[in-house]
Amino acid sequence: MRTIGAVTTSRADYGLYRPLLDAIQNDPELRLRLLVSGMHLSPHYGLTVREIEADGYEIAERVEALIAADTPEAISKSVGLAVIGFAQVFSRWLPDILIVSGDRFEMHASALAALPFMVPIAHLGGGEITEGAIDDVLRHSLSKVSHLHFASTEVYARRIIQLGEEPWRVTVSGEVGLDNLRTTEMLSRSELETRYGLQLDGVFLLVTYHPVTFEYEQAEWQIGELLAALQETRLPLIFTLPNADTGNRVIRKKLEQFVTSNRSSRLVDNFGTQAYFSLMNLAAAMVGNSSSGIVEAASFQLPVINIGTRQRGRIRTRNVIDVGYSRAEILIGIKQAIEPQFRASLNGLVNPYGNGEASSVIVRRLKNIPLGNTLVRKKFYDMPFSQEQTVGRKDEADKTVF
Repeated sequence: MRTIGAVTTSRADYGLYRPLLDAIQNDPELRLRLLVSGMHLSPHYGLTVREIEADGYEIAERVEALIAADTPEAISKSVGLAVIGFAQVFSRWLPDILIVSGDRFEMHASALAALPFMVPIAHLGGGEITEGAIDDVLRHSLSKVSHLHFASTEVYARRIIQLGEEPWRVTVSGEVGLDNLRTTEMLSRSELETRYGLQLDGVFLLVTYHPVTFEYEQAEWQIGELLAALQETRLPLIFTLPNADTGNRVIRKKLEQFVTSNRSSRLVDNFGTQAYFSLMNLAAAMVGNSSSGIVEAASFQLPVINIGTRQRGRIRTRNVIDVGYSRAEILIGIKQAIEPQFRASLNGLVNPYGNGEASSVIVRRLKNIPLGNTLVRKKFYDMPFSQEQTVGRKDEADKTVF
């Protein structure tokens, strides 16, 4: 039986993880050990570890890492604390394979801590580009630390190979979060209203806005422009909280002030996967800069107003309307998105991020990959580099690859 360690650091990655966690837990040849860190353990971000406990998962380890601040110094110190915490975990026990996902700094810390222990690392979500965030650098760095790669699209798989990873290590699995759509029962308007104290009569907007970490000095102006545009629409608004990134506190403060003075708006700490998907299913449009607007929204044929540079570089479909940060641009995007003709134009939209079968693909690979020196030590060093692998070039995403 192989022991699979899985790191989760926030409500976002946990919601995407759940189908994979279930698949691992239900497989007789695998044993799941869940390592919980980051925002999950912070009361400031809703203490979402309770959701994990309520879902019945056994938590193998809790790694405290976040410092109660959102400055660059605090984020850097949090990385250091996370590395120390995960190193202490791995000194007690080692998984046969460690799964990390995406691009969060806590995820990166867990992989760095595992590296000296020679733990095979499987990375989900590599090869993507998000130009406006330090996550972009962290994601590519995670790919270089990792030994197995599960990419959501063919384009992203090729980018991982262009980074120098051997092709046999890379599998196109699709986005694991889309597996949720096969099993999640959507809540009705009345159920959402009762559970969260919302008012969802008629048209409403779902708003998720995170700090743009390469532009954190502009966070106050950016959220101010967004809220000014939203107020001008006079539509009911449902807000979610920002990630624990540099500059998140000013965004959170502005959101709290806004909903206090606008009766038709609500701010909810944590919806969970079922409620969040249900809101995406019912909303007239989604506004902000969340990856869920790029990846999951296409499955709902949901119009998305994607603001700024945070998600620039990711593959998107025609439901996404890219706008700048000014209130005028945002308002133009919202007006376009809520037009009935635009929504009708999305009929038949196909999500490029997969068909909801990612978990089975990943589990099959985790079970069958030979462990040992070939997987961990012999990581492309014996393979001569070709010009294609070492020189940047353009691919379908029209982005230069390093």
